[in-house]
Amino acid sequence: MKFSETETFKNLSDAFAGESQARNRYAFFAGVAKQEGYQHIQTVFEETAANEKEHAEVFYKLLIKHTQEETNIIHVDADYPLVYKDTLTNLRAAVEGEREEWAEIYAKFGTIADQEGFADIAVVLRKIAEVEKHHMDRFEYYANGIEKGSLFHKEKPTVWKCTNCGYVHEGPDAPNQCPACAHSQGYFEELPEKY
Repeated sequence: MKFSETETFKNLSDAFAGESQARNRYAFFAGVAKQEGYQHIQTVFEETAANEKEHAEVFYKLLIKHTQEETNIIHVDADYPLVYKDTLTNLRAAVEGEREEWAEIYAKFGTIADQEGFADIAVVLRKIAEVEKHHMDRFEYYANGIEKGSLFHKEKPTVWKCTNCGYVHEGPDAPNQCPACAHSQGYFEELPEKY
């Protein structure tokens, strides 16, 4: 049986298209976050968009690797979410999309790849699913922060870092404006414990 006739080929094609579209959605969401003054969330969306591009490339290369003897055009007929609103809505949509990818889609695709004898593809799907779970958790953190008003305010002193210039501030609130570079509060994030 040709690889292009397998369920794994179809699944990998769908995964490639899904990652490609997620990349674009996150690039669009980054622009909304920037307009709304959430520059750090803009950066998170841009970084995630770059991750999704790499996932698409990995899936594309697997398609090429397994269809070397065949000449194929990939046709994808799948549903993809169309959300483009405010940052909170975009984050919530991203959470749901990432949850579906790691918990349902890639788990199922990995099982099918194993059953069809494509262990290399199954491993990649499962490893990328781990990344998608991290994306989901990260988006959920920022969505919860916006909803609860805790994105730039904490109940106890916190160490904040300006993502533009690196200025570090300690206090319950991120500065409204960075005292070092004059960028807005939207550039601040909690300083990660590990660098």
